Amino acid sequence: MTTYREAGVDIDAGEELIRRIKPIVGETFTPAVLTDIGAFGAFYELDLESYRRPVLVSSVDGVGTKLKIAHAVGRHDSVGQDLVNHCVNDIAVCGADPLYFLDYFATGKLIPDIGEQVVRGFASACRENGCALVGGETAEMPGLYEGTEYDLAGTVVGIVEKDEILDGLATKEGDLLIGLPSTGLHTNGYSLARRVLRDMPFDSTPERLGGSTIADALLMIHRSYLAPIRAVRRLQGVRGIAHITGGGMEGNITRVVRRPLIPRIAYDSWPRHPIFDLVQDVGRVPEDDMRRTFNLGIGLVIVVDEEGADTVMRALQDAGESPRVVGDVATE
Repeated sequence: MTTYREAGVDIDAGEELIRRIKPIVGETFTPAVLTDIGAFGAFYELDLESYRRPVLVSSVDGVGTKLKIAHAVGRHDSVGQDLVNHCVNDIAVCGADPLYFLDYFATGKLIPDIGEQVVRGFASACRENGCALVGGETAEMPGLYEGTEYDLAGTVVGIVEKDEILDGLATKEGDLLIGLPSTGLHTNGYSLARRVLRDMPFDSTPERLGGSTIADALLMIHRSYLAPIRAVRRLQGVRGIAHITGGGMEGNITRVVRRPLIPRIAYDSWPRHPIFDLVQDVGRVPEDDMRRTFNLGIGLVIVVDEEGADTVMRALQDAGESPRVVGDVATE
């Protein structure tokens, strides 16, 4: 006789995780959430009275191989925040406000303590961004994942007025690119960073990191840009906003600055986070590859016309940001 537990799936561990996270998830609920976790589907009641032509906006993403570092050093409380913030940023740059978030947690062997830490990260970021964590899926799949290693994915759903969608279509030659700083790699480029730094202990403190360990620098939370985006998205002259993720500055700005227009990026106009210099120097990574792989210290770019640039800069500063002009828009 062979049981499910002997095959590697522990139903009791799954039930224990649900018991632990139920109150954590409940703290993110708003009056619009109609079901508790455990139902077959999550119900969210839309209040459309304050909208004229509402459009739902959604995005799905993962954390990538940053999870390998979190697993290696036993720190699981921040990767959930990484995932929520990444997804929220992706819809916020379209002009949307997040409504709710759903997660997917898959592992080879479910450890309730690890799962609880991850979900606490989800809940913390959901509260920060004002969205509800309405549900998720926990899958224990021995043979597909090694040991207690896990993978994460998430989906966010938000809402925006149709005539307030930010798509970059009004961008013109001469518009400026205003950048906001990142906290580090965010959630992109970790396969390259891990390969380059593989011989350096995670608890080592290279001089150039200013006392920070490599693990601390690599696990810096992918920040949310929702607050500064809200501060400027309706201002005169804002054409579009780009979240700088995989593909780097050019690869993401061209999603809102379309041909025959091109972004001209002044890569020497902002200070790079020292983790990027460490990766480049240790791995002798070509500059072109650095630019195509990493955000290099700028995680968000706002495209604005020259007339509106000063107003946007002041609004960002009032929101506690340190904006800088990082380039402009030209014609091919």
